[in-house]
Amino acid sequence: MGEEPAGLPMVGHDGQHYRFNPGALCLELLVSGGEGERAEWEALHRVQDLRQWLTHTRFGPARIRMSAAELAELKVLRESIWFSASRVASGKAPGAFEDWNRLAQAPPPVPELTGQGRRWREPINGAALLSAFARDAIELFGGPYRHRVRHCAAADCRLLFVDTSRPGARRWCSMQRCGNRAKQRVRQEAARGHA
Repeated sequence: MGEEPAGLPMVGHDGQHYRFNPGALCLELLVSGGEGERAEWEALHRVQDLRQWLTHTRFGPARIRMSAAELAELKVLRESIWFSASRVASGKAPGAFEDWNRLAQAPPPVPELTGQGRRWREPINGAALLSAFARDAIELFGGPYRHRVRHCAAADCRLLFVDTSRPGARRWCSMQRCGNRAKQRVRQEAARGHA
């Protein structure tokens, strides 16, 4: 939808700060919290929280007019995207996507071009924002990159991303985080082998 961001600001369990680019707007939604063990990362308690969170995503800053019921529906959408992304990353067909088609029927946010670049025609209502996320999910899971949705290769990381790189060889959520830790482990094992 928007510009390709440098990545969402993240903080690991160990306090390490890093950036994570999941490659799609709908997958960015997954790091805003969720059910079960993901509940501890919940960032979308109120509509104001959503506005703040969006500024870090590829959607970008926007004035949102959304009801508490629409925010709750966004969280339901987030769970169905999580379920489908997890299934696809495991080599299965997506599931629980029936509401995506219904939500995508609403007109999406309208972009406008200004002298300073692109912005959204504001305010953006809740139905339009839900439509944007649903349309992005439909595009991803119904398009050519569906089979590139992956779990991070680190055993202790549950982040999901779509590999949009040309070679299709991305393994880690972030080279700053899991990729770097894997390289350190390889170096340590090599050093032990030479000792």
